Amino acid sequence: MAKRRHAAKDEILLVPFLDILCSLIGVLILIIVVLCVSQTQQTEGRTPEEVQMAQDAKRMRQDIVERKELQVVLKEKLASLEELKKQIEEKEQRFIKLRKLLSTSKDTQEANLKLSQKMQKELDDLLLELDGMKQQQAESKKEIATLMAELKKRDVPPEKKLPPVIVQPSGSGMAADTKVYFVEATGGALKILGAWGEDYRLSATAAVVVADVAYNHFLAEVAKNPKSLVLFLIRDDGQVAFNNGAGRAENDYKVRVGKLPIPGRGVLDLALFAKFRGTVPPPPAAVPAPAAPPIPPKKEA
Repeated sequence: MAKRRHAAKDEILLVPFLDILCSLIGVLILIIVVLCVSQTQQTEGRTPEEVQMAQDAKRMRQDIVERKELQVVLKEKLASLEELKKQIEEKEQRFIKLRKLLSTSKDTQEANLKLSQKMQKELDDLLLELDGMKQQQAESKKEIATLMAELKKRDVPPEKKLPPVIVQPSGSGMAADTKVYFVEATGGALKILGAWGEDYRLSATAAVVVADVAYNHFLAEVAKNPKSLVLFLIRDDGQVAFNNGAGRAENDYKVRVGKLPIPGRGVLDLALFAKFRGTVPPPPAAVPAPAAPPIPPKKEA
């Protein structure tokens, strides 16, 4: 007769394993609760260091905005100064020619008495105009020096400069043959970013946008390719500049435009658009000043 097996010896008890598993789950839940409470406490309040950093960042952004405005004014003053220098040089050359003409022989002066009197009056007018231009030039130099000192005072130290802003494509992407051109729109100004190898800045007022030779040359070249896109990168104060610049591109040149808001004041990083960026020929050089009128031939006595 076979002996009966003892079932109790073959049976595996799971009660200790379940106890350990329940304890482990409870410990994990406790850790998760502690981490959540700690994270909540960190986000609800700010340390004094964080408050100071936020105040410094706000002050730096304001300084950068004011510095940009000063740079626009400085550029206009420098352009005005260069124009005054050219006009002074032209007037001085004409003064020399008139002086030579007036210093001819007595017979020639008597034969051309009326012409000499007219030229003498013109010479006096030129001298008065030169004096006024030199005075204006001195005032412009003084104002430029003041602006340069203000800009130097507002320079942001390298260790406090804002990080660059990486511009990323949005949406589902662009076609491979699309050519993208970038224009930065900020308070009172537009900047064409490297369309012909260098940046070009202009005032965003409607009158300047319509009359600026370089900007209109840029739009005309872009309009030649229907697959081109002018993407306006709009700073937080650049809505008015975008309206004027994009309106000129769409209404008068039928150029396809897009817009992308740019947070912060950091330098723009366009590396992600490298394969899509297009180029145009540089704008034509400025029209040279007209030459002085020819000197009339001498009459025989």
